[in-house]
Amino acid sequence: MTDQKDSCPDTQIVRDHLRNNPDFLEQNPDILEAINVSHNSGKAISLVERQVVIMRDRNKEMSARVEQMVTSATDNARLLEKTNRLVINLLRAKDLNELVETLYKSLEQDFSTEFYSLTIITDNSISSKSKANVVTEQQAKEVIGAILLANKAVSGVIRDEELSMLFGNTTIGSVVALPLKNQGVQAVIALGNSDPQFYTRDIGTVFIDYIGELLTELLPKHINTNA
Repeated sequence: MTDQKDSCPDTQIVRDHLRNNPDFLEQNPDILEAINVSHNSGKAISLVERQVVIMRDRNKEMSARVEQMVTSATDNARLLEKTNRLVINLLRAKDLNELVETLYKSLEQDFSTEFYSLTIITDNSISSKSKANVVTEQQAKEVIGAILLANKAVSGVIRDEELSMLFGNTTIGSVVALPLKNQGVQAVIALGNSDPQFYTRDIGTVFIDYIGELLTELLPKHINTNA
């Protein structure tokens, strides 16, 4: 029956008239209020009520989007604040020990990083003691050579031997590691998580790239490369 009504010439005339005169119902409110539209509940409601329901739903959707945007902006502001604090404190570090202490403290407390390490690769003695790993060039080449050859951060699951050298721990599920090199100083900053899917190959590396760039400039100033 509905199909027959829809195909009726009069129906098409009404459709064309309403389409060509979008303000018709506004100018004839009595007709607007008399029109009924089937609701999901099966109860017939007026077109005005139906429009109110639609507007209410749209407002809810818009409010949810705005709330999400505000939350995202707040999170980004907090991340920027933590990152700026880390940068300032790294710049203020007086020696290698203080530099590494500052880095580790921020990664753990501000960024909730489960595992973290800075591995310095050198055959020379380092005058300033720190919590950083120190390995020879030969050791590094044999174990983490693939990471050292990378021109960007490496992320995902790595071998136990690599985990042992970088973290002293082979139970870590996934890692993002960035090789650093400047003025004869080589190092690797690495972050780890017990979840194998946490640091995937397609994860963004903006944060570790940013901190790595800063460490690349600061490390030579704090490392005595003279034997």
